[in-house]
Amino acid sequence: MHRNLIAGEWTAGEDTIENINPSNTNDVVGEYARASADDAKAAIAAAKAAFPGWSRSGILERHAILKKTADEILARKDELGTLLAREEGKTLPEAIGETIRAAQIFEFFAGETLRLAGEVIPSVRPNIGVEITREAVGVVGIITPWNFPIAIPAWKIAPALAYGNTVVFKPAELVPGCAWAIVDILVRAGLPKGVLNLVMGKGSVVGQAMLESPDVAAITFTGSTGTGKRVAAASIEHNRKFQLEMGGKNPFVVLDDADLTVAVEAAANSGFFSTGQRCTASSRLIVTEGIHDRFVAALTEKLKTLVVDDALKAGTHIGPVVDAGQLKQDTDYIEIGKGEGAKLAFGGDLVKRDNPGFYLQPTLFTEATNAMRISREEIFGPVVSVIRVKDYDEALAIANDTPFGLSSGIATTSLKHATHFKRNAEAGMVMVNLPTAGVDFHVPFGGRKGSSYGPREQGKYANEFYTTVKTAYTLA
Repeated sequence: MHRNLIAGEWTAGEDTIENINPSNTNDVVGEYARASADDAKAAIAAAKAAFPGWSRSGILERHAILKKTADEILARKDELGTLLAREEGKTLPEAIGETIRAAQIFEFFAGETLRLAGEVIPSVRPNIGVEITREAVGVVGIITPWNFPIAIPAWKIAPALAYGNTVVFKPAELVPGCAWAIVDILVRAGLPKGVLNLVMGKGSVVGQAMLESPDVAAITFTGSTGTGKRVAAASIEHNRKFQLEMGGKNPFVVLDDADLTVAVEAAANSGFFSTGQRCTASSRLIVTEGIHDRFVAALTEKLKTLVVDDALKAGTHIGPVVDAGQLKQDTDYIEIGKGEGAKLAFGGDLVKRDNPGFYLQPTLFTEATNAMRISREEIFGPVVSVIRVKDYDEALAIANDTPFGLSSGIATTSLKHATHFKRNAEAGMVMVNLPTAGVDFHVPFGGRKGSSYGPREQGKYANEFYTTVKTAYTLA
């Protein structure tokens, strides 16, 4: 059994849960402990006790631990990628790619420990010096989702530790395997006891204990919009910092002048790869009427070539949906789309394979409007709607007509339209002739409106959340 980590000790929880492979529900990936509320409180206390020492630790010590972690993740990329594919259902190439990204994130923040800097400036008053520095915040609560089970924990844990914070980490209950592995690697890399604590279990139990604790100085959360609002409300009560990455209903605009091949490849990748289970996935394809019919025909032909099968099987393009609950949500929305009057142009059926799993055809609706629920609500599955528009101006207006604002894309060969779209798309990230779901590890990640709240994640911008600014004056 895989145990929780509290104060440097691997401890059993109040019960256990089996980690099931969505590609083959007969395959149990492992048995993982479920923490209780008391376990979470103990983890918070351990992190609080470890904070003074870790926050004042030498930068070379932090660098060495994070670099060693990066090196081991990279060396074990095939093994960890296989674990990821088994527990989440992401295809093996995607899973290995995500594992490599986690290693790159740890290596980047190992470097950041050596780039910590401040400012020394003169005061407006004579004979007084001013120092501006950044310091660790304190105990950071980390709550991560199931769709990126190693990359998202990495891009939260790595900066938290690099800047001297201590951590209480609660991964999504569906994917404890990668979380446990990354914590185990960090511990063996030399992390002192109590600096990183792992409490696996229910959000209603473990997450709630974190939200209620006055000793948690900051919480970073990635997940649903509804839960994010609860994190915000609870954090305001304790006057703590909080960072939210939530839903998306990302548009991908295709203009008449687009390169059809580029547009189809980007749209297929954006909407259907990773089984559409990405907050950056594009589930609204907004297509101008001059290219609409050709684009739909070409995309439909592309979808016919995509293989839905076991995530570990060579040649699989789309793995299973993560679990039965998410599969039901996807199929419910397919029925909603039909009822709203959208045309089911491709897919929509469950798929049977050699092993029992949660397999769903990629699903394409046409003749959708932006007022339909399938065009406004996040489905989080391989279900995509095509909305026909007259021209660029209408496309931009509809792209921005959403309560979300994470990622936005456009396919065009027009420099004028590409430039205008980059400046006027109401999203935190904009892609031109690229999938909406591909982002680099060293640049800021985040959105606007209902998609995100707080400082950006990743890259050097991470220090805005994981540190606090101090201004010190000295009389010469």
